[in-house]
Amino acid sequence: MVAADWSWTRRTLLKTSMAGVLCLGGKLFMPRLARAEAEVLPEGELAFYNVHTDERLRVRYRDERGQYDLAALDDLNHLLRCHHTGEVATMDPRVIEHLNLVQKTLGGDGEIHVISGYRSPEYNAILVKRSRRAVRHSLHVEGQAVDFFIPGVRPREIRKVALKLQYGGVGYYPRADFIHLDCGPFRSW
Repeated sequence: MVAADWSWTRRTLLKTSMAGVLCLGGKLFMPRLARAEAEVLPEGELAFYNVHTDERLRVRYRDERGQYDLAALDDLNHLLRCHHTGEVATMDPRVIEHLNLVQKTLGGDGEIHVISGYRSPEYNAILVKRSRRAVRHSLHVEGQAVDFFIPGVRPREIRKVALKLQYGGVGYYPRADFIHLDCGPFRSW
């Protein structure tokens, strides 16, 4: 069983990934999907564009057997690094799976345009001083959140799909036209 306050390591990741479903504390990764026997994560391939670094990545991070490709996860970590400091951190695969499930539920496979993935503590502190939207104990600092938009898909549609899944945090920023997803407890704002 995995403790509630742990961080991902390669060894932990390999131990917890089985048959395409992550088990966390005895609970299936994707609660509230139709039926337990039908709980299968969608194909583990996504396309990203980082709006700050102008980098693109199409990556298959998980194979059809549910095994994670560690080199692909490293590529994701690099793309989702803090654009302010260049610091690379390990992104929690649960947030990647959350993004993937939302994207596939929308019926698309277009690029996910990333505004913010990992944030260094230094950069997060700057954002907290500058804006009411950033919080001191942000899941971005833990590698557990992504702010993004998908060209051609209205953010309110992304939000609607994410809320139906009832997994993790779902933030909606209509003025800035982006969505926040994280792998913390289910909540919305």
